Amino acid sequence: MGSASKQSSKSGNRTSGGRPGQTDRRARIAELRAEEQRRDRRNKFIAIGVGAVLVAGMIGGSVYLAVDAKDKRDAKIAAAKAPIPGVQTYDKLTRNHVQTKVNYPQTPPVGGDHNPVWLNCMGTVYDKPVVNENAVHSMEHGAVWVTYNAKASAADIKTLSDRVSKTPYSLMSPYPDEKGTITLTAWGTQLVLDSASDPRVAEFFTKYVQGPQTQEPGASCSTQ
Repeated sequence: MGSASKQSSKSGNRTSGGRPGQTDRRARIAELRAEEQRRDRRNKFIAIGVGAVLVAGMIGGSVYLAVDAKDKRDAKIAAAKAPIPGVQTYDKLTRNHVQTKVNYPQTPPVGGDHNPVWLNCMGTVYDKPVVNENAVHSMEHGAVWVTYNAKASAADIKTLSDRVSKTPYSLMSPYPDEKGTITLTAWGTQLVLDSASDPRVAEFFTKYVQGPQTQEPGASCSTQ
């Protein structure tokens, strides 16, 4: 009787309370799962935050580029309307393609009939005189042609070549026969200067590099 009662008591203890080791493991598993869920939520919040920062950065960068492009367009439009002191303009210039030499009335020429092949004018600096007829074709495409004679100083030449080399749709070459020290020429447009430090150099580039005088907008200035 007493033996049976003890057996029954032991059996009842196992059923109601379970083994202490099993209880600890279950609690630990539950704790680990809860920690994993907290970690997943934290990582999700971090990922969302990083994504928001990246998106904001991309939007900010796009806005900056759009504003910068608009500012440049506005500057180009304003420059096109503002006259530059000393600029001479010429109209009624013919535009035939010819294989022969052309007797241009201006030195350097400002436009007229020209060779079918244009000079590379993607910021190209030539150290020797170029052929008029090819340079005129480049100007037809919207290029500014910078020329100089022996009166130009080494500093002038360096300043001008630095600007040209950074400016697509421009070219530069020596021109021994020109009257002015430095001459800036675009199609039908010309400005004679004494120094590369003259602020009108920048004004001329802003206004006439692919400016309103361009006869063939969008035409290539590369020969490659």
